[in-house]
Amino acid sequence: MPEGHTIHRLAADYADRFSGTAPRVTSPQGKFSDAAALLDGAGLTRTEAHGKHLFLGFRDTGRDTDWVHIHLGLFGKVTFGDAPAPPPTDTVRLRLANTTSYVDLRGPTTCALITDAEKNAIHDRLGPDPLREDADPRTAYRRISRSRTTIAALLMDQKVIAGVGNVYRAEVLFRHGIDPYRAGKDVTAREWDAIWRDLVDLMREGVRHNRIDTVRPEHTPEAMGRPPRVDDHGGEVYVYRRATQPCHICGGEIRTADLAARNLFWCPGCQKG
Repeated sequence: MPEGHTIHRLAADYADRFSGTAPRVTSPQGKFSDAAALLDGAGLTRTEAHGKHLFLGFRDTGRDTDWVHIHLGLFGKVTFGDAPAPPPTDTVRLRLANTTSYVDLRGPTTCALITDAEKNAIHDRLGPDPLREDADPRTAYRRISRSRTTIAALLMDQKVIAGVGNVYRAEVLFRHGIDPYRAGKDVTAREWDAIWRDLVDLMREGVRHNRIDTVRPEHTPEAMGRPPRVDDHGGEVYVYRRATQPCHICGGEIRTADLAARNLFWCPGCQKG
């Protein structure tokens, strides 16, 4: 499932290509046809992301906006291209097209037309997003500091903090030497502040480069004289999907285990206590 930086990048890409235009809106697959007909030819005025949720705002009247709420889930894909748009396949849930660009959405978990009130309800149930200007990390820490749940599980709970996925979860805990099985209540305010600041920086870099890189300059392949990582996910990381491989720092074996229905990766030598 895409992590939050990808969704913020998509919001920016939609805005770059369609903001201020009145695109054709269609649903070749047919599952969004009624809503598409209502939006066809309306102006795209705003795009926004919160965690793993994408919002496209149409027909902003100053009071009310028609919002398309998109959650990609495990299988959703977004494809941008230049006009003229090719004939769509019958797997395209939502297509936007104008005189210069088109974008196709396939396989999302959610693609729904919602009101302002419904959009606000989604924001209300999500935790702070490190990539949003309105995020308050203290909101997340209040929940974390009262919880006996592991910090690794809490970081993946979108009600606690929005946008962090399996990669950022594993990597930020490694970067701060925190045992993923430590209870949230045992994470200090100082540790949380450092984790939050690091997530803000790492995820902003993810938006900028459209990939996740988490190793510090002194641990890059060039600095260490090691081969670059070869993985479908790309990016240089410390522990994610590196089970049984040696840690870049201590040389110990990276471990993996199932936690909260996802594979957890960590280094027992560097993440103690």
